[in-house]
Amino acid sequence: METSKVTAIAADTGNPKAGLRAVASLRALADTLELRQVEAALRAGMSWQDIADALGVTRQAAHKKHSKRVDPAIATSRRKK
Repeated sequence: METSKVTAIAADTGNPKAGLRAVASLRALADTLELRQVEAALRAGMSWQDIADALGVTRQAAHKKHSKRVDPAIATSRRKK
């Protein structure tokens, strides 16, 4: 389903069951996109602190959430903590 349609369903409080499913779907999409952006940031040489600042979280929170999920092909020397 198109993201704008899912967003509309998530915002509509008339059908909570469908709305909750839509919210869960959007959350999964956001998590996937966030991981892809974190990987892109690491490949670009950004530090975990830079990534955390962009996400509005602590360095520790960003590292804990993503460090074990990032593509292992990303050079370790570029994955600054």
